[in-house]
Amino acid sequence: MLFLELFGFLLLILVAAEIFVNALEHLGEKLNISEGVTGSLFAAVGTAMPETLVPLLAIFAGTGNTAVNQEIGVGAILGAPLMLSTLTLFLMSVAVVKRRGLLGHFTPEKTGLKRDLDFFLMAFLLAFVAMFIPHGEGWVRAGIAFVMVTIYFVYVMLTLRASAGLVEGGHATEAGSPMLLTRLGVPQNLFFILVQLALGLALLITGAKGFIHGVEAAAPIIGISALLLSLLIIPIATELPEKVNSILWIRKRKDTLAFGNITGAMVFQGTLLPAIGISLTPWAPQKEVLLGVLITLIAAFWLRWAALNGGLRVWHLLVNGALYVTYLTAVLV
Repeated sequence: MLFLELFGFLLLILVAAEIFVNALEHLGEKLNISEGVTGSLFAAVGTAMPETLVPLLAIFAGTGNTAVNQEIGVGAILGAPLMLSTLTLFLMSVAVVKRRGLLGHFTPEKTGLKRDLDFFLMAFLLAFVAMFIPHGEGWVRAGIAFVMVTIYFVYVMLTLRASAGLVEGGHATEAGSPMLLTRLGVPQNLFFILVQLALGLALLITGAKGFIHGVEAAAPIIGISALLLSLLIIPIATELPEKVNSILWIRKRKDTLAFGNITGAMVFQGTLLPAIGISLTPWAPQKEVLLGVLITLIAAFWLRWAALNGGLRVWHLLVNGALYVTYLTAVLV
């Protein structure tokens, strides 16, 4: 029964993702903005926002055990970028390997992809360094956290500033199909685009939350620790289902939107949330946490290198999947 419920919530997420993606494409087209902004900011932040609550609730309003709260918070904060940079990218390659082949190309807009990865790597390296700063050095940690928040706001401004030039260069957001709500006879205007967008996001949240509860109920049956639950299960349950958007886009050859949705979320969740973790938790280099950060950095560096040296191919993202398997093997075996 439990696994049937999980399957039902996954179906809901798939339907919700289609509604959300369709509305988002029409919103980007209506506002005449680039695919990079639509993917890296609108889609990334919109779908990552619900998952942001998990570590915040764990840290500020969790159980009576402060140590467990902090452990879950840190795991959820660092688990999301790990999963995005490895497993999610791997699933995107699997979704198109039959159609494009192992040597097939991905064609995201390179300047936006490079910007996303540069800002993510800059911030996540700071998060890595902060692990080795004693908790007593509060002013140093506070300074690093402030820099990380500033990095995100600079990133947002540069992404928005680049939009106009990208639109002129042919990278404007274009809707691939009519807006779904128009089938009910409603006009295709900004108000009803926002209504469909809100409906899709609400269904995504509902499906993801239901999936979370199902996974939490299944976890004791599987037998897994609180730290690994937060590092592995929570990001998969909260983040991965909503990244179905990227799989839909990549199958439609909207590569810029697909990658922007992932790398934009990496920037969002690699700057603001670690800044909170650095300020409010021990943020210590435990084995599972430290290895997760290192694997994430390697995966992001590999993606950046591949994109800027001959272009991304389908097989490149299989390496990201192998990195995720490496992490699982190291922490579970």
